[in-house]
Amino acid sequence: MPIVKYPRATEPLWHEWDGKAQKCGLRHTVYAVNGDQYIGEWLDNLKHGKGTQVWKRTGAIYSGDWKFGKRDGYGSYSIPDPVTKEYKKVYTGWWKNDRKCGYGATFYLGGERYEGEWSGGLRSGWGRMYYRDGSVYEGQWLVDRPGGQGMLRLPNENRYEGGWKDGKKHGPGKFFYLDKGQLFEGIWAADIPKCGILIDFGRDEAPAPTQYPIPKV
Repeated sequence: MPIVKYPRATEPLWHEWDGKAQKCGLRHTVYAVNGDQYIGEWLDNLKHGKGTQVWKRTGAIYSGDWKFGKRDGYGSYSIPDPVTKEYKKVYTGWWKNDRKCGYGATFYLGGERYEGEWSGGLRSGWGRMYYRDGSVYEGQWLVDRPGGQGMLRLPNENRYEGGWKDGKKHGPGKFFYLDKGQLFEGIWAADIPKCGILIDFGRDEAPAPTQYPIPKV
């Protein structure tokens, strides 16, 4: 039976050179093979401590804490504006195992921003979201969506207070129609009110009250 010999796989030379470098402590700019660069502290050839990383492909910058080669601790992440090339902050806050974790603030395109808790890179816990249209949601989040108890305030000051699930109104809740001076209290399912009661609420101060008050039963 013929014996087939396969060539032994060899690692790139830079792996061997990097291992022999034994980077430890504070270092000036260290360049990766792909052009990324890092300035900061090392431990056993891993980024560890305070440091700044610049990614060549995107131009993004992270400056903050590192732990065994990953972003871990407090730090900020910024990207260059595609037009002005000026750096804009995307996230400032806490990290764990290279992902957003703990309290932090994220700034989205169009002026939207989120301030609150994160877990595994997703909005989870308590947080406040400022939307582009002027709406503000404040409350609990689960897997990057409103989930639990929270309040959504609309640009006209009308607001909903109650339960949320998968980013939609769900469960017992109250909707304050302050522009009309009315209050709806009931049960919601997937953003749709299923049952409840509508009453006058601050009708005398409302800017656009209904023509006739709701009769009392």
